[in-house]
Amino acid sequence: MGSAAPSATGQRVAWLELPAAVRRAVERRLGGTVAAAVTQPGGFSPGVAARLRLHGGGRAFVKAISADLNPDSPGIHRSEAAIAAALPTAAPAPRLLASFEEDGWVVLLFEDVAGRMPATPWDREELDRVLAAIQELAVSLSPSPVAAPPAAERFAETFTGWRDLSEALETGQDDLADIDGWAIDNLTELVELESGWQAAIAGNTLAHADLRADNILLTADRVVIVDWPWAVRSVPWLDLALFLPSVGMQGGPDPESLFGAHPLGAVADPAEVTSLVTALAGFFLAHGRRPPPPGLPTVRAFQLAQGAVALDWLRTRLADSTGDGSRPGVG
Repeated sequence: MGSAAPSATGQRVAWLELPAAVRRAVERRLGGTVAAAVTQPGGFSPGVAARLRLHGGGRAFVKAISADLNPDSPGIHRSEAAIAAALPTAAPAPRLLASFEEDGWVVLLFEDVAGRMPATPWDREELDRVLAAIQELAVSLSPSPVAAPPAAERFAETFTGWRDLSEALETGQDDLADIDGWAIDNLTELVELESGWQAAIAGNTLAHADLRADNILLTADRVVIVDWPWAVRSVPWLDLALFLPSVGMQGGPDPESLFGAHPLGAVADPAEVTSLVTALAGFFLAHGRRPPPPGLPTVRAFQLAQGAVALDWLRTRLADSTGDGSRPGVG
C-alpha cells in the first residue's frame, strides 16, 4: 500500500472515568476489586474497553457505554450481550461473564483473552490462520445455533448505497464529484446489481458480519473473534466477503484472489457474490461521505478506504464476467 490505512479507533473512556457506582457494580459481579485497568485502543466504540486485573489475580475485559457518548451505542451493546450469551461454548469467542445496566451505562463483562490483534499491514502467516478460522467458523455455526436476525432484515437500510447516491445526484443534493468516474458512468447498472443482495445472502449460517483485524485476537493456538453485535443468519461465505476489503486496505492481497482460493468462496454462486460486493462497495462509499457519528471520528475514513478496495474488487469481478471492465453489463 502506498499510504498507511486509516486507524480503527474510537474515543475511549478510561476505567476510572466511569461513575463510581458503575465501577462498584463491576467489582461486585467479578468478586474482587480492580487493581489495574488497561484501555484497549482497537475498535470504534467510544466507551470503555479495558482489560481488568483484580486484587488476587483474577482478570476480565469490560465494555461500557452511555447514550451521552453515542446515542446508538447502548443498543449495540445490548445486542452484543444477547448474542454473546447465546453463543455455544465451543464458538471461538470470549465467554460473557455478565451484562447489566447501571447509572445510564450498559456494561458487558467478558473473560480476558490472552491474545493480540493481527499485525497490519497483514502478515501472510497470520492472515492464513484467520482465513482458516473463517472456514471453521462457518462450518461450526451451520445451522445457526443463535436466533439472530436474517441478514436481509439486519442490513435492509444499510446496503442501499448506490440507490442513495443515485437519488442524491438526481435531486441535486450531491454532485458526487469525488466518486470514481466509472461508478458514476454506471450508476444505473450498479443500483440494479445492488438490488439483488438480499436474495443473494439468504441462508442459515451464523455470521459475525463485522470481521476486521481489530475484531480478532490471536493466541498461541487459537483465533478468537470478538465484538458480535451485528451477528446475522446468512450464507456461509458472508464473513469472508465482508472481511476482505479491510484486508486489502490494510496491506493484504486483493480480495478476488483470496475469495476465489478460499473453500467458502470457491463454491459460492458468482452472481450472488457480485451482488453482495456491489452492495458492500455502495455501503462503504455512501456512508463514508456522511459526517462522523458522535465519538467515532475515524470511522468514515475507514469506510471510504474499504470502499475503494471493494469498488476495485467489483470492477475485477465484472471484467472477469464480461471480458471488459468498462460496463457492468447487467442482464
